[in-house]
Amino acid sequence: MCSLLTKAAAAAAARRQDRLRVALRGLGEQSGASSVSPAGDGRPRAAAGAPPRGRRRYSTGTRLSDGLLFRQLFESESSTYTYLLADAVSKDAVLIDPVLETVDRDLKLIEELGLRLKTAVNTHCHADHVTGTGLMKTRLAGLKSAISKSSGAAADVLLSEGDRITFGNHYLTVRETPGHTDGCVTLVTQDEGVAFTGDALLIRGCGRTDFQQGCSKRLYASIQQKIFTLPDRCLVYPAHDYLGQTVSTVGEERAFNPRLTKSLEDFVAIMNNLNLPKPSKIDISVPANLVCGVHHV
Repeated sequence: MCSLLTKAAAAAAARRQDRLRVALRGLGEQSGASSVSPAGDGRPRAAAGAPPRGRRRYSTGTRLSDGLLFRQLFESESSTYTYLLADAVSKDAVLIDPVLETVDRDLKLIEELGLRLKTAVNTHCHADHVTGTGLMKTRLAGLKSAISKSSGAAADVLLSEGDRITFGNHYLTVRETPGHTDGCVTLVTQDEGVAFTGDALLIRGCGRTDFQQGCSKRLYASIQQKIFTLPDRCLVYPAHDYLGQTVSTVGEERAFNPRLTKSLEDFVAIMNNLNLPKPSKIDISVPANLVCGVHHV
């Protein structure tokens, strides 16, 4: 009997993946998606011969502070980090930047840990992947989606500067950090010990500024005024990394980031000369993410 149940579960999972591939293919046919696959935010991808990114699933860290559970998750196709945080006592949880292709993985982990996912928040309207938020809302009753009010995207909660995303006795504070897009936000823990910087600040890099109302001057100001004003010890967890790096600190980035140690004029010149191809899924991802992703797979 156990063997039959295991086979049935595996078959159901396979059917969900087939439906997911069909849904994404349908979106691509409707939008005329590009076949180009660049590094979406202006960072190089791992060199040839590097270990496959798809094998990396979790970071080794499980707690950021007393009473706060933490998981760093990775989606290999778009090199996107998803972050799960939860109050260890109440089990209330928040998920940052979920990806459509890894919804099943994330929901399984949430169930295994006995968590109640209250909010799924996107740090901006992504161009390189479809958010998993919409599909998650169909599977978890009461789940709220959240995104910046300035993004122009639909969500249950539209965020502005200073807003709090609460889960149990913990909360994340919203800092508006536009520049990569109009609607980028950085989410900071209440002790200012951790910042989830989305595509604004990456490890030794930053998000590109050549589409979706991007502006190099605004990005430079956002990072200098909203992120680099955090304590040096503050951990920096970005939405992407293409070289296997998982975490940095504000102090490190202020000292060693090759773009952000430059003057504003030099930074703008660097960003204006990246000459990157557009992300391969931009024509699929942006329209889908403006309506909170795919809702039926």
